[in-house]
Amino acid sequence: VTMKALIVVAAVVLLGCASALQQPAATNQFPTRRSILSLPPKAVIAAATGASSAAIISPSTANAAKPNGLILDKSSESGLKWADAKQGTGQPLKPGMVASIDYSMASTVGRQPQIYTTKDKGVPYRWTLGDGSTIAGIELAILGSSGDDNSIPPMLPGGIRRVIIPANLGYQSILNEKDPKCIEGKDIGPIPPKNNSDGGYQRWYQFYCNPRIPYQPDIVLDIKLYGKR
Repeated sequence: VTMKALIVVAAVVLLGCASALQQPAATNQFPTRRSILSLPPKAVIAAATGASSAAIISPSTANAAKPNGLILDKSSESGLKWADAKQGTGQPLKPGMVASIDYSMASTVGRQPQIYTTKDKGVPYRWTLGDGSTIAGIELAILGSSGDDNSIPPMLPGGIRRVIIPANLGYQSILNEKDPKCIEGKDIGPIPPKNNSDGGYQRWYQFYCNPRIPYQPDIVLDIKLYGKR
C-alpha cells in the first residue's frame, strides 16, 4: 500500500467523522395531551402510548399489537380485539339504552386505510343498543362480554377504546342481502355519509359493500363513548 493511498483513506475517514458530528441530535417530541380521536388512525396508537410523534405505524392488526402500540386483548370466543386508551367513569350502558359515540374508522388493508371519522363533524353516531341497526362489533365493544376465558369489560362514558373487528362482527351481512342499499339508515351502520366530499363513503364501499370483493378486511375503530347527551 502506497503512502498516497493511506493519505486518501485517512482523509475519507476524517470527512465522515466531521459529517457525523454536524448531524443534529435526535429528539423525542411527544404529542400534546388530546383526544385520541384528534389524530389520524396511523398516529393514534403512538399518541395513546406516549410514543414519539415521528413513530407513525399503520393501523393493521400486526402493527397494532406491537409493543410500541396499544397491547390488544382478544376474546377467544368472538375474535374481537380491544385496548383502552382512556378509562371512562360512571355506569355502563345496557341494551335498550341510546348510545352516542364519536368514531374513527380504518381498514387493515389498502393504500389509504383511513376511511372516515365523526370527529369535528358535530354529529356523533347514535342508536339504540340492541335494535339491530349497528354492527355487532361496536355493540360488543360497548356492552362487553363475559363467559369466555378473556371477557371484554364494558365501556364507561368518557372512555376511548380501540377495537379490531373481524368480518363476521362487521359488515359481512350486507353482502348476504339480495339488494343491499349501502346507505346509512338502509343497511347496518355506521356508514359514512354518501354526500360527503372527503371520499369516506367511497373508501368504505370499496372495502365493505362491494359485491365484486367478497372478502372483507378487519375494521379498526377508535370509539369515544359519551354519556347522556
